[in-house]
Amino acid sequence: RQAPPDARMIARAWRGLSHTARIVSPSSRGSAVSKALTRARAVSPDSAKMPERPPAARSAASRRASDSSPSAKRKKRDHVELKVEHATPERGARGASTSATRASPGAPPFAPPGDWPEVLRLIKQMRAAGGAPVDTMGCEKISEDAAPDAKGRRFVTLVSAMLSSQTKDPITHAATARLVAFGCTPEKIAGTSVDVLDALITPVGFHQRKAGYLKAAAAICVERYDSDIPPSVETLTELPGVGPKMAYLVMNVGWGKASGICVDVHVHRIAERMGWVPPVAYSANGTPRKTRTPEDTRVCLESWLPEEEWVEINPLLVGHGQLTCTPRAPKCGECLVNALCPSAFAESKPDKERRARGSEK
Repeated sequence: RQAPPDARMIARAWRGLSHTARIVSPSSRGSAVSKALTRARAVSPDSAKMPERPPAARSAASRRASDSSPSAKRKKRDHVELKVEHATPERGARGASTSATRASPGAPPFAPPGDWPEVLRLIKQMRAAGGAPVDTMGCEKISEDAAPDAKGRRFVTLVSAMLSSQTKDPITHAATARLVAFGCTPEKIAGTSVDVLDALITPVGFHQRKAGYLKAAAAICVERYDSDIPPSVETLTELPGVGPKMAYLVMNVGWGKASGICVDVHVHRIAERMGWVPPVAYSANGTPRKTRTPEDTRVCLESWLPEEEWVEINPLLVGHGQLTCTPRAPKCGECLVNALCPSAFAESKPDKERRARGSEK
């Protein structure tokens, strides 16, 4: 007996729904089938019986329905076993880290310009006439007549170095002279109030903070070093307010030991202009950095500059920076090194015009 047209349409719809079960949710599929069966029974109850699907189709459909149910998903999540692979990936595999195969950390080798001896000779020739503030007011000059013995002169050198940070030589010289007249000994400074010391050293840069540093450092010198100063760079930098630059200066001048190069703003600037340091600074792990520190400059200079030049290079370049190779508008036309300096006459025209307008105002 042939089924009516409506029943045949429902059968075809059923077969279509069974093939598209992956994209139709169970709730929507059941709802559509129930509505279709209801309409078929209303038309012909005897012919509404749907053709039975093969067992394989039934089992596949039932598996899909059971797998898509929320309870089945929860059960599968509860029984998931996490496996962590500890095997080391092969070198060069995609996505594998190659940091372990990196070359030795640090900056690449650096070779200074081959004409550096001639450049140094010409700077010494220009500086032979003197005339720079550092020649008469530097830390090594202040302490010459400040104390009757070497021990006292070493302490005055330390005090002068501590005051010199962020301060011009004439101001440092005047403040140190006032302390010497007051009594610049470890016992005297340690027993003086911070307010009195502050009044004596004003107007040096950060005078309030430095007054406290002076008092604390003097007390350490009395208690630990028998009123002398620490005898090494490491122990000097343990004093409050003493950094590496001051420590190397005090070792070179106070103790007469070439422990390292004292790099201040002048040495730092001129070394970069002369090409005596690489154009890029590197961190300890070998990555480049945007800015170079004075400590970077010191390490690089000490790697190639002969040790007999370490003590003299600071006052030499400081005076050159004060007189000729100034931070702004360097006097390249007067410099004997302009034919060898890679930065000679490199000042840009807009900078010159801007300064000219400022001077006119």
